Amino acid sequence: MAKALTVNIKDILKVVPGLLKLKAKEFWVDYDEEADVLYISFQRPQRATDTKTLENGVLVRYRANKIVGVTVLNASKQPL
Repeated sequence: MAKALTVNIKDILKVVPGLLKLKAKEFWVDYDEEADVLYISFQRPQRATDTKTLENGVLVRYRANKIVGVTVLNASKQPL
């Protein structure tokens, strides 16, 4: 049985300025709770051809020189 979704509007409003800075007209966010991985895609399908791994467990997905997505490992443990 699926968990009931709870939404805290104040938490959503805290991330709005950062989302607007992305300058993306559309993006998709998926979270795998079991693996604790957050996927953010700026294109569907993403079709990345290269990945850069950052020190903080963030994978930046590229196609040519354009960022098409970001994967955040251990998402619930990432510092704010």
